[in-house]
Amino acid sequence: MVVDFVERHPYWSIFLASLVVAGAVAVGFAVSKQRARERADQAQRDRLIAVTDAMSGPEFEQWFARILVASGFRQVKVCGGSGDRGADVMAVAPDGRRVVVQCKRQSISNRVGSAAIQRFAGTCRDIHGGEICMLVTNSFFTAGDGIQLARRLNITLVDRHALEMWAWTGKPTTGIVVG
Repeated sequence: MVVDFVERHPYWSIFLASLVVAGAVAVGFAVSKQRARERADQAQRDRLIAVTDAMSGPEFEQWFARILVASGFRQVKVCGGSGDRGADVMAVAPDGRRVVVQCKRQSISNRVGSAAIQRFAGTCRDIHGGEICMLVTNSFFTAGDGIQLARRLNITLVDRHALEMWAWTGKPTTGIVVG
């Protein structure tokens, strides 16, 4: 039936085929534009640290992974969950070093203490081969020996203020990653 129509009406067939192609291109363009708008909206939301306060732990890990990608990190992989041995996100820094991240999504009043830093210190380099070990929280770290221990063990601590600046600017704060 279609072949018969094409043979009898070649000009109409070309016209109809052109309409179908133009429609497909228009739909493709509209879908592409919508996806770009959604990505831009997500990037804008990701800049606001307050969005992390209502997230679950796995959502926070995904959020931070997007921050890493936006900052030029490569091979970003979220691997958190039970049995992750302290590695929630792994990546390659812009300078090529292996990055291991432990994410701690907390309420602002609940600070990350020395015990979490000690547990992460025990796995980051020896188990995961991290060259940059980073403990990230949407809260703060307790004052005291945990912060000194992190400095001594070369573990980068990223608290709410540093994370907010990183999310907003797309660049880690000074001292986090040399790239």
